[in-house]
Amino acid sequence: MKYAQQFVSLRRLSIAAACAALAACGGGGSDATQNSSSTQTAALINGSTATGSAAGLLTGPITTTVPTPMPAPAALGGTITDVRFENTSAGAAQTNVPVTFGQVFAKGSLLSTDKLTGRLEDGTVVPLQVDIKATHADGSVRHAIISGIVPSIAASKVLTMSLIKGGSAPTGSVTVDSLTRTGFNASVHAKIGGVDYYASADDLLKSGKTMTWLAGPVATEWEVAAPLRTADGSEHPHLSARFAIRWYPGVNKARVDVVVENDWAYEPSPQNFTYDASVIVGGQPVYNQAGLNHLHHARWRKIFWFNGTEPAVNVKHNVAYLISSGALPNFDQSLVIPEGAITAVQTRWKQSATEPMGSGLTMAYMPTTGGRDDIGLLPNWAATYLLSQDSRMKEMTLRTADLAGSFSSHYRDKKTGRPVSLADYPYMTIFGHQGDTYNPATKQYEAFPACAGVGKCDSPYTHDASHQPALAYLPYLVTGDYYYLEELQFWAMWNAFETNPGYRDNIKGILWSEQVRGQAWSLRTIAEAAYISPDKDTLKATLTNIVNNNLDWYNNTYTSANTDARYANKLGFIANGYAMAYDNSNGIGPWQDDFFTSAVGHVAELGFTKANALLVWKAQFPIARMVGAGACWVDGAIYSMRIRSAENAPFYSTISEAYASSHTAAVNAMQCGSAEMASALGLKVGEMTGFSPYPTGYPSNMQPALAYAANVGGAEGKKAWTVFMARSVKPDYRYGPQFAIVPR
Repeated sequence: MKYAQQFVSLRRLSIAAACAALAACGGGGSDATQNSSSTQTAALINGSTATGSAAGLLTGPITTTVPTPMPAPAALGGTITDVRFENTSAGAAQTNVPVTFGQVFAKGSLLSTDKLTGRLEDGTVVPLQVDIKATHADGSVRHAIISGIVPSIAASKVLTMSLIKGGSAPTGSVTVDSLTRTGFNASVHAKIGGVDYYASADDLLKSGKTMTWLAGPVATEWEVAAPLRTADGSEHPHLSARFAIRWYPGVNKARVDVVVENDWAYEPSPQNFTYDASVIVGGQPVYNQAGLNHLHHARWRKIFWFNGTEPAVNVKHNVAYLISSGALPNFDQSLVIPEGAITAVQTRWKQSATEPMGSGLTMAYMPTTGGRDDIGLLPNWAATYLLSQDSRMKEMTLRTADLAGSFSSHYRDKKTGRPVSLADYPYMTIFGHQGDTYNPATKQYEAFPACAGVGKCDSPYTHDASHQPALAYLPYLVTGDYYYLEELQFWAMWNAFETNPGYRDNIKGILWSEQVRGQAWSLRTIAEAAYISPDKDTLKATLTNIVNNNLDWYNNTYTSANTDARYANKLGFIANGYAMAYDNSNGIGPWQDDFFTSAVGHVAELGFTKANALLVWKAQFPIARMVGAGACWVDGAIYSMRIRSAENAPFYSTISEAYASSHTAAVNAMQCGSAEMASALGLKVGEMTGFSPYPTGYPSNMQPALAYAANVGGAEGKKAWTVFMARSVKPDYRYGPQFAIVPR
């Protein structure tokens, strides 16, 4: 598919030069600052009280309470939803199977004071440990991490467990001693120039410098971190290790999550490092990679098990419930994913780089144009996993999210141990000169240190906002893994700070200067991070503010004031950023605008109420292109549309004017949908232009926008959807469902 040529970004210029080139700038920012102390600690991440420091991780006292037996459940209430446990072992039954998964809850489904119990098909009750992470505005649970021990799963069996309100929660706490007494040990090593740099998980646990992510008798998970050190204690200035040790005392097994990072935001001379990597768990080598080229501001992850093998279980979520919660777009659940669609993704996966510093299914050069599997509210592979709940698709979705760490988009603050925050560094930037990063409040420059030298920060990967997939949100939603939470937050904050601080109004993080598609995908990612981040995570408020700041900007520019002649229009399209990139700056790409409409629809469903008015206003544009007077639905997904007669002329006020100006007189004279029009445009009767048979064609790009428009656009919105669905040529979304979104 032919997309617009990539335009040179003015954001690489200094703010002064870029303003001169654009003749206008949004928001000054040079004298506006809202800075909070960069030394503020994340003292209550996810509800865990902690003190001290471990390479930026929170620390706290180790509990010494002996675990208590699980009591019998009390009276049970109604079923909220269910999950299914699929035995994926090769024809073998499994007993005493530890499971942990993330679960999103619809507003009001589960109060924070409610207990939750699992009931299997045969009536067996499974006590569940529920670690609540995020709540809705009414206080009910939004997202929790649930752990339990399934007594047995027969060979090749899929076992359903209902999640029921009521019962008795397992009680008691678990000590680090209960793990270390088993002889637990785990370490990661990086041999550089013959010198062994390492970090030991067991030493870190014994030091007491831990942050507790899960807490209870079923599963307790400790997060520990430290710089890699030599035997004499010398610290590597850039490389650090992070371990997440999930201990299941009831079955004497531990999941060991190992992450190695090269991502300090303000450490001088960032660069790539090549080393021989190895991991040892339980005294045994479990991973070795010679000559690993660890890219700057990147990280890699591997998971192992101590004292046993990983349970061969695929946790299948109730897709209808997940979607009905509003946490995910309304993907078409009538689609039955065929085996051929899964094997096609598997083929791509096997041909891709899947080891540390690989990119998996993600496009290595994100700015690549054309129809792509990774563009949309979810990538193709993630949408395929969601609808199929297939174990292979889940594995590829999670592993690709692991490999999102390979891109140089990760900036961790040594002072807080968390991804850098605009609240602490409102003038940091990727695209800008040092002079643009001066913070008048602190009298400090917030520019990131320059690379150590020419070629020392080279990477095979290029990331950007305009073609950025949603990589970590769904993985965190369904697993609750801390790695995915931070991965989501890293990308969200990068989207907020990568632009020039003057453009984004520094701390506000306004996205207006990006391409329209860049605004869409950045808003999506930041909103998802704000929505799902734990309530007591200090980044949640910052991310939420950025979302609301942007919604305020769009509403003030378009839906309420609507008086800025540069942007305000009656048709419902976004005109800021690089929108006017077609037809000598007189046209826009409706498909990019559709991306933005779908992102706003998703943000509104996540509960950001300021998005509601913006969505209603945006819905006008896709509706008018389908059923507006003077327009013809056949070309509703037109590649570019002329929206004014000349540069600096006012925008057209009706879709009829825009449509007529975008077509020849001959086409305008034809009856909409006629055989004559189809013949002239090289179509079948009833077919839309823009690669209608393809899941990534322009009508497919339009579908999510029309679906959200049908929800809020009244009778005209429903009519537009009806016309759209009545077209004769449609894609087979079973093989690419990322745009298969339908009205609620």
